[in-house]
Amino acid sequence: MKILVCVSNVPDTTTKITFNSDKTQFNTTGVQFILNPYDEIALARAIELSEGGKGTVTIIHVGEASSDPTIRKALAIGADDAVRINAAPRDAYFVSFQIAEYARANDFDLILTGRESIDYNGSQVGAMIGEFLDIPSVSIIKKLEADGNSARIEREIEGGKEVLNVNFPFIASCAEGVAEPKIPNMRGIMSARTKPLEVLEASDIEKVVTFKSYTTPAPRGSVTMLTSDETEKLINLLHTEAKVI
Repeated sequence: MKILVCVSNVPDTTTKITFNSDKTQFNTTGVQFILNPYDEIALARAIELSEGGKGTVTIIHVGEASSDPTIRKALAIGADDAVRINAAPRDAYFVSFQIAEYARANDFDLILTGRESIDYNGSQVGAMIGEFLDIPSVSIIKKLEADGNSARIEREIEGGKEVLNVNFPFIASCAEGVAEPKIPNMRGIMSARTKPLEVLEASDIEKVVTFKSYTTPAPRGSVTMLTSDETEKLINLLHTEAKVI
């Protein structure tokens, strides 16, 4: 089985987010980037499915050379090789198209992504890749078991659980529960230095999204403390400030 895992290079969750002076570009100065946590889950499951000579795992990332350390970490975790599409990941449509172009030329049986990236939280790439390739896409899965030429997938829906049987090839976005993220060991870290990392130039595609500006969330308001006998004041605040009654 040939498995392709899509990974993102995202700011660490402890990073303070700032933008340039006109709020049109994310300020990367001093930012620590990491492998997207949801992509780590997808990668862990891909490695489990390929163990014992059952398949190969290829990493793909759309980004510039600064993201190579993140790709090398994915290789250290256990992927066999990696591809980097050499372009800034300007939006989900652009990223999906680049990944689909590579996947189309290399006949993968299974493509996995994380449920979303923790920076944009868009959950768009998996479905877009499926549309570009004209293959089934299943979002936010909780379990994946391969069985011959098909896979059994579980995902949560409102009020219950959905179980699907999907023929290969298909793409799925992975959530918590699919696998436990793996920690690279010393052998993996050393071998990652020599594993293949192919760099390809991006394919041309029209620009369909333009970001006008970014804003940070409004600061949290102050907390008003009330005693147990201030019922009328509480009701008044809920009505005039919180506006929930």
